[in-house]
Amino acid sequence: MFDQMKEVGLMISLGAGSFAVFMLVMRLFAPEDAPLSVSDIEAKRMKATSSFSSIKQDTMWGKLCLYILEAFKLEKPLEEQHLLLGSPATPQPVTILYQKILWAILLPILVLLVLKNFLFVIFIPLGFYIPTALVNSKIQKRQRDMLGNFSTTVDLAALIIESGLDYMTAFDRIIRIAKEKTVLEEELDKMLNEVKLGYSRREALERLANRTGVQEIRSFVGLIIQSDELGTSLVDLLRNFSIDLRFRRMNKAEKLAAQASTKMLVPLFLFIFPTVFILILAPMLKDIISSGGVGF
Repeated sequence: MFDQMKEVGLMISLGAGSFAVFMLVMRLFAPEDAPLSVSDIEAKRMKATSSFSSIKQDTMWGKLCLYILEAFKLEKPLEEQHLLLGSPATPQPVTILYQKILWAILLPILVLLVLKNFLFVIFIPLGFYIPTALVNSKIQKRQRDMLGNFSTTVDLAALIIESGLDYMTAFDRIIRIAKEKTVLEEELDKMLNEVKLGYSRREALERLANRTGVQEIRSFVGLIIQSDELGTSLVDLLRNFSIDLRFRRMNKAEKLAAQASTKMLVPLFLFIFPTVFILILAPMLKDIISSGGVGF
């Protein structure tokens, strides 16, 4: 009994030491602090209103969260992830931070209890990365949903602008005629509301591009800003842009179709071929075994 307790205590000590080494290595490889600009100083003043202000600094858990937040410089990446998610009520950036820490602690402990060897050490960085991977998958799904009807939205905007309306009114018409708002239309609605709240059109468009994180939408925003500044025809730009979008989409579909045959080889070798061989050879092997061998 004493030996088992001693072994468990040794494992826990090794786990804590491994976690400390992991944090030290991440701290050493973290980027150096850049000189603070005016915008950075203003951002620090606004930090009191961010979701990280809810961390209680007088508790051990709060001190650990703040240390990891500062050591790994996670504040800006977590806020960018929250922005690309569409700034939902849940999860907040601080919630993602809690999940990363809990995964980094609980996953190695679970592996230690199951395997009872030193392999649990490698699960510390894995657990720390799992929430990031889950959030990134949600962001990618959201971006794919945006691109699903993006070319159609651009065509509709060009058609409405050609009738004599400006692009803001065109976006408002597109949102109104939609039976159900897609993710892209929700973002356009946010952009229109920001203009009503006092943002300039350029600022609202740039915020739209930052919220989506999609290169095609960034190019779309750049076209509109360029048209505003240079006074060029926006209709022709949007039509050419829509044609280019469809061309890229077709090329991507062709690449995926060309890769499909290669990707099918793995499940064929692992699942289909063994099943076929079993179905073909099983009766033959049964006859051989029942007859006592191969008769020549």
